[in-house]
Amino acid sequence: MKTNMVNLIGTYECTLDSKGRILLPSALKKQLDTLLQEGFVLKRSVFQPCLELHPMSEWNQVMNKINKLNRFVKKNNDFIRQFTAGLKNVEIDTSGRLQISKDLIQFAKLEKNIVVAAAINVIEIWDKNLYENSVNVNDLDFANLAEEVMGKISEDELS
Repeated sequence: MKTNMVNLIGTYECTLDSKGRILLPSALKKQLDTLLQEGFVLKRSVFQPCLELHPMSEWNQVMNKINKLNRFVKKNNDFIRQFTAGLKNVEIDTSGRLQISKDLIQFAKLEKNIVVAAAINVIEIWDKNLYENSVNVNDLDFANLAEEVMGKISEDELS
């Protein structure tokens, strides 16, 4: 049975401190309030040099799909290993801080200035410069991408 879908909103700038922590903006923390007790999974993104913070309920849905893969197929086993490399169970402390491990900081090339961006059901954590480069794409390219991705979905599927 599918749980209620998480729909997070917003893009925020924050700072990575010397201990590898970021203070989540209060507007984002309010959206996460009902999810704080269950915890989160922090992982490397598959397609971008950023991190993904998955609420546990969302992560469990991803794991349900992955658990259906046959581990006796080498390609599946290799995918699972790569997909789960560097996973961390994390919590947001009472001050609203998130601790990021050194290996994940290195993977995402995080420096002091960070962007925390809601991506529907996960939160992406980016180095500010890398984030700006990823979203500053040619308008025509994005228009084509939007048409390709969303143009084939009927109105019935969207509602």
